Amino acid sequence: MFAGGYMGKILRINLSAKTYQIEPLRETEVLKLLGGRGLAAKRYYDEIGPDVKPFDAENKIFFFTGPLTGLSLPSTTKFQLATKSPETGRYLCSNCGGNFGPQLKKAGFDGLILEGRASGWTYVIIKNDKVVFGDAHDWQGRTTTETLQLLREVMGEKKAGVLSIGPAAERRVRISYINVDSRAFGRGGPGAVLGSKKLKGIAVFGTQKIPVADKDSIDQIRKKAIENLRTTKANHTKYGTAQYIEVINELGALPTRNFQTTYFEDGDQIDAQMMRQKYYVKNYACYRCPVACGKVLEVKDGPYTGARARAEFETIGLLGPNCGVADFGAIIKANQLCDEMGLDTISAGNAVALVMELYERGIIDASETENVEALFGSGDALIEMIKLIGERRGIGNLLAEGMNHVVKKHPEWRQYILSVKGMPFAAYDPRAFHGNGLTYGTSSRGACHNVGGWTIRAELQSGDYDRYALEGKGKLVKTIQDNRAYVDSLGICTVVRSALGFSDNPQGGTLKAATGHGFTSHLMEIGSRIYTLERIILNREGIDRKDDLLPDRITNEPIPSGPAKGHILSQEMYDIMLDEYYCERGWDQNGVPKPEIIEGLSLKSFLNS
Repeated sequence: MFAGGYMGKILRINLSAKTYQIEPLRETEVLKLLGGRGLAAKRYYDEIGPDVKPFDAENKIFFFTGPLTGLSLPSTTKFQLATKSPETGRYLCSNCGGNFGPQLKKAGFDGLILEGRASGWTYVIIKNDKVVFGDAHDWQGRTTTETLQLLREVMGEKKAGVLSIGPAAERRVRISYINVDSRAFGRGGPGAVLGSKKLKGIAVFGTQKIPVADKDSIDQIRKKAIENLRTTKANHTKYGTAQYIEVINELGALPTRNFQTTYFEDGDQIDAQMMRQKYYVKNYACYRCPVACGKVLEVKDGPYTGARARAEFETIGLLGPNCGVADFGAIIKANQLCDEMGLDTISAGNAVALVMELYERGIIDASETENVEALFGSGDALIEMIKLIGERRGIGNLLAEGMNHVVKKHPEWRQYILSVKGMPFAAYDPRAFHGNGLTYGTSSRGACHNVGGWTIRAELQSGDYDRYALEGKGKLVKTIQDNRAYVDSLGICTVVRSALGFSDNPQGGTLKAATGHGFTSHLMEIGSRIYTLERIILNREGIDRKDDLLPDRITNEPIPSGPAKGHILSQEMYDIMLDEYYCERGWDQNGVPKPEIIEGLSLKSFLNS
């Protein structure tokens, strides 16, 4: 049916038996779910029951590319992951760039399924349709970067796609990530799933050509898109995502000192201008990306001289202002440490900020922090606390279990914890723009601004929405979520989506030229189908309205100072948005999709097939 875009095969690897098999891609699933995130969610639905625990051998990781992954278009770098999250204990979806997705396609596969558990530390090499298992016993304790290098050496291909885990994942730290060619599957702790399977890493390389339906059209689309991106994404090229630090701070939405307030008085010390002036080394780009929004930073003087990392907005915001740290050098050092150990910087920043608040309030003392004086603003404390988490020492051992476990052990700390469904907040405070609260509450993977819906443009930049309004936010968030769900299934970076015609009103001939099939007019419906499928999975795992609610600090504490002073997102206010959102989705008042919406999205018979 498809003239291009897909390879037609899935690779399934059983780590217990050290065997593999090749399965056909199911065209019926592609027609309904497109690729990437959609296909990964369907396999999760089919193969991971609600009683499976994240570290059970029965848990699996599903990696799926999209129809555009690896094509000669801008930033066709993305592929998708689904697994049961160690951090939240529920369904997890995540997307990542790097070379791995494109190389998996070139090896002949649209997807890779990992199941079982190796008897000893193992690595896997995939070259076209051949799979080799190697002994990684001596690689224990290696950083994510060192492991990437070892895998490339074993593979013998410089352009190989490589993913790895670090020491934190080996210790099953539930906020550990998977490093992919120095990018990351960051949130939810997927690295710990690989750690539980004793899989240190995978390298993949392929020599096959990815077919396209209309090469001439693809060439023309590429040229126009690159021209568009050079103009529309100039700030991304110059500043990357750090460009948002200043604007989010000035609007009073930047979490400061564990979300106690939302304006960081030393914002000019950690914004994009400071980054560019003192720490910038070079840009880096993902596969076939003309934007190159990544920024390599290095500390050139002071106590953290030589520290080097690729800092993004979320990392800067949560390791910096949210911990009260104004020393950009310390933020870079902490970022580097997270990368080496393999820790999600968002969850790590939230965890350290929590400890700092507890310490300053006298709720915990130095006996629990391995004698670290965990004060807001201390760069040294930030770095030492990250070490405690990654090494599971002192209070770090508790934090390594994730916020669900922290609340279970210390319910009296709940008022200081900023999370939804066990996933900590990103670097935006929803009291300062209320639609953001709805994104956190209804995201399929917990408090997430990406999967949940990035409302910054609509609420803070375009002027199309009053950021403190409640009505209309349900429809806005649903629209953004559906857009993101199908974009995550395409195999492209969201930064380039508009240049290729993939907005909430999809246009253009990109998918037709790639696949030969007329997906474009159905993309928003596909996005809604994916999001509803994910909700069905979550309902099956016990998630409903009670789990979509926001933490106490947001609903009970007005912002005490700064540009958004006095604003709050109370439970009554939030309920107005949540009710509207459920109505827009066709879910009942408990957050369960109604039978008619399941039927209308052609999910009923599809899920039973």
